[in-house]
Amino acid sequence: MSETDIIILGCGPAGMTAALAAYEAGARVTILEKFDRVGGTGAVSGGVIWVADNPRQRAAGMADSRDEALAYFRSLDHGDLVDETLEAFVDSGAEALAFLEDAGALKVALLDGYPDYYLDRPGAKPEGGRALDHDLFALGELGEWAARITAIEEPKPMMLRETPLGGGSGVVEPEELGRRMANNERGFGQAMVARLLKACLTRGIEPVLNVDIERLVRDGGRVTGVEGTRDGEGFSLSASSGVIITTGGFEWDEDMRQTFLRGPMDAPASPPTARGGGLKLAMQSGAKLGNMTQGWWAPTLVIPDNPWPDGEQRAAPVLIERTVPHSLMVNRSGERFCNEAANYSALAGAFHQFDPQSYDYPNLPAWLIFDANYVERYPIGPRLPGQPVQDWVARADTLEELAGKLDLPAEALSGTVARFNRHAAAGHDPDFERGTSAYDHFYGDRSREGTAVTLGEVARAPFYAVEIRMGLLGTNGGARTDGHARILGHDGEPIAGLYGAGNAIACPTGGIYAGAGGTLGPALTFGYVAGRSAARANG
Repeated sequence: MSETDIIILGCGPAGMTAALAAYEAGARVTILEKFDRVGGTGAVSGGVIWVADNPRQRAAGMADSRDEALAYFRSLDHGDLVDETLEAFVDSGAEALAFLEDAGALKVALLDGYPDYYLDRPGAKPEGGRALDHDLFALGELGEWAARITAIEEPKPMMLRETPLGGGSGVVEPEELGRRMANNERGFGQAMVARLLKACLTRGIEPVLNVDIERLVRDGGRVTGVEGTRDGEGFSLSASSGVIITTGGFEWDEDMRQTFLRGPMDAPASPPTARGGGLKLAMQSGAKLGNMTQGWWAPTLVIPDNPWPDGEQRAAPVLIERTVPHSLMVNRSGERFCNEAANYSALAGAFHQFDPQSYDYPNLPAWLIFDANYVERYPIGPRLPGQPVQDWVARADTLEELAGKLDLPAEALSGTVARFNRHAAAGHDPDFERGTSAYDHFYGDRSREGTAVTLGEVARAPFYAVEIRMGLLGTNGGARTDGHARILGHDGEPIAGLYGAGNAIACPTGGIYAGAGGTLGPALTFGYVAGRSAARANG
């Protein structure tokens, strides 16, 4: 068995951060990745990072503090927060971000005006500052490794802050866009993963791919290595300081999601690499679990004939489509059931509503209904304004005809739309208060004023509909850790030599999605904490 100081399982943002933190603290590091691509869920994400009182905020003179951040989280707590890990995230987030920037592993900027998600709570920042975007990265700097990033074949040559999602116009001048494409420059999560990977490669940390770890090796109770296979051959590696698990969530493991998740979820937006492998290893070692019913929820849209390379269904989060004017969502009864513009993670509560009388989930399936005005102005999935509407989008000349195609009660759908239109014309939605929150406005059409950024009548034929599924960006339950990212056993004591970060652990913020980047902020921070903690054990 060959040897290193620290083994990291999983080559996503948390794993690469852990590798850099451990390396810079003097440890020998080896990253093992089960699949033939790196980046995982982070590579297909928007890449936004949520960190309170971060260096970009401070440089911009924006006030924030530890007390405000903790007050914000605790005001949202429903019993799933653990003080030690929450405080470790808040206390170490800015330090982790500064470390990664100094290491050349991140290059970020403020998302101007991007608010926290729960603006009625103490410590929330309506003016933004905690959500950070990535500068572009030229993939040529990675050489042959560029082709090893998940979904890199789908170019994203823009920064999030240039798009409507980030408050921009969504338009890049053709000459500049051509320059970026020629230089193979990427934004979003692609830029984040590529820059982290470049920082690792520069330090001689080259991920080892196609390694399927079957067991953790223990000596006298301490985790000292791993065993499994690589490309079908036996593989083993020992670690003098321990193993860090950063293998992502378990949403693509049918048995685990059926066992643990709190409600229906059949269309995850993550790549199908999140199969709970690292979590299963932790469980075999006696790890205590937490947050297992939780996920980073999001309504999703399944695009037909666009599967992942392994054939699994691909889905995308629905953000703009349900927030801009001239659209609304209805359930199987043809009725609205939520504020369509609410933050995506909390919106899962509406989809997961259970009716004891029918013993069913009445808001699934759901349908996004929109009209010709919408089609002229706004996107639907990959389709941009002005492009033909795809064949898989239902279309009809009347609402009654549309209801028939969707198997919805025609009278109910027509009545729902008529009521919505009256309220949209009046500029106030008394049923669900859509448009009253600053967050509701952020993904809306900000060329309009007031509640018109999100409220607009659905009145001009033809009418259209797409099915909205219940999905998530990733699960956020897993092995419990302490504030040093050490995985805990059932007795509450650390399992010697075992650490964790990212979606493989019980998230330090519980089930709370604080704002854009609420997944990556804790993942990067605990990757940093885990790398440093394991390196200290080596010293």
